[in-house]
Amino acid sequence: MAEQDFPRRKAIPAGQLLIDGRWRDAASGETSTTFDPTTEEPIADVAKATASDASDAVAAAQRAFEAGPWARMHHEERARILFRIADLMDERAEDFAVREAMDMGMPYRDFRDIIMPHCAGLFRFHGGLAMSALDGAYRTSYESNVRILTRREPLGVVAAITPFNFPLALSCSKIAPALAAGNTIVHKPATDTPLTALALAQVMLDAGVPDGVYNLVTGPGGTIGDALIGDPRVDKIAFTGSTSVGQGIMRGGAATMKHLTMELGGKSPNIIFADVDIDAAVQAAFWGIFWNKGEVCVAGSRLLVERACYAEVVEKLSAMATSATLGDPLDPATMIGPIASRGEYEKVLAYVADGKITARLTAGGGTRQVDGRGLFIEPTVFADATNDLKISREEIFGPVIPVIPFEGEDEAIRLANDTSYGLASGIQTGDLGRALRLADRIKAGTVWLNCWHKYHPNAPFGGFKMSGYGREQGREAWESYTQYKTIWANLGEPVSAVR
Repeated sequence: MAEQDFPRRKAIPAGQLLIDGRWRDAASGETSTTFDPTTEEPIADVAKATASDASDAVAAAQRAFEAGPWARMHHEERARILFRIADLMDERAEDFAVREAMDMGMPYRDFRDIIMPHCAGLFRFHGGLAMSALDGAYRTSYESNVRILTRREPLGVVAAITPFNFPLALSCSKIAPALAAGNTIVHKPATDTPLTALALAQVMLDAGVPDGVYNLVTGPGGTIGDALIGDPRVDKIAFTGSTSVGQGIMRGGAATMKHLTMELGGKSPNIIFADVDIDAAVQAAFWGIFWNKGEVCVAGSRLLVERACYAEVVEKLSAMATSATLGDPLDPATMIGPIASRGEYEKVLAYVADGKITARLTAGGGTRQVDGRGLFIEPTVFADATNDLKISREEIFGPVIPVIPFEGEDEAIRLANDTSYGLASGIQTGDLGRALRLADRIKAGTVWLNCWHKYHPNAPFGGFKMSGYGREQGREAWESYTQYKTIWANLGEPVSAVR
């Protein structure tokens, strides 16, 4: 993409709630302000919903599910609308990209080239599944005059609670399969990064999604999240966020037996063996942790390196980190943008301070500013780390990586699995047999071999252990947005009793 193709910042209109097909202010009239982490200036005021607003959104979604056309719409018609959503997202890709760059600091180039095609692809993929979906299938029973009909039906009202770090991608991964299966949605985006959710809501209207099928409520997570979790009319919660918040949702949802999909935290191990192309492995390690400034749930945030190549990997990774270009995400030269919010910035710096005490700093460790402003943290590398350090065990969610040495395959796997998390992992080796053998032993939902950050709408994604359960993307996502019904049909004489 040529430099002149990169846009400038622009004015973003104030954001309202979308409930039952209509934009409206919060019942209280209150708003909150979203800030640009690059300039530290306000971008736009956004409606600050109350529990009453959340209840209105749930009521609209329930009406749309029970009485509206969406759940009963022919699969092909539903798919047509999903394809239209994807087309509109493509047409408005620049607006989405500028909003994401301003709102959370993702480089514009990364969003346009990687995230936006993936998001539109999710609606096309699930639209395709909707096209091929069958209402049910007849099966025979032991009795010749009895048939069994199995149906897969939508759950009802789905509350999608999404995080700040990939606002659009992690919203689409929930909304696309939920809508394709015939459910209705109440979407609660992260308080700090609501701007792409507002643009997506307008796409839903313009694509012809019926009133009440998609509803957007912006505002504080505690207030709105608690209201959605406790509402018996909500049939499912689809959540991405921290493990501790996910546990709270699970406890709260138990009272009404909600269906749940939990995509939670991670501390993903990236294992480098000495038989690999070291330069390629270091590239994978660099982008594995520092892409999107480390604000990635599947970041390769523990680097395990075989001792035979340990010094070389540390040296080359540190050099790459030191030379990385930090800057305005709308600048084409920028590799690493600002941390998304002041709160996250301070949290990451506290981990950096701890790492300086417990490990050897070989790159970064400080902050930078662009034109005297911005929440920028240098890509930070800590060598000679061990797996029991705070920076090695806790999810930092920033551009910080501990490098841990190991000897042999067994120690590598022991260290990799020595974590409460199990979201992602990676193995960098020149031996394909070793790669596949060890992939079987790693306890994680995703294993990248000689790469990192590869995604596709048709590939299921989710975690093991404390990283959650359920799968997003792929056909597997349909399982968590539908439920089975079995219908027994007597085609012969009336049956008066059960034998």
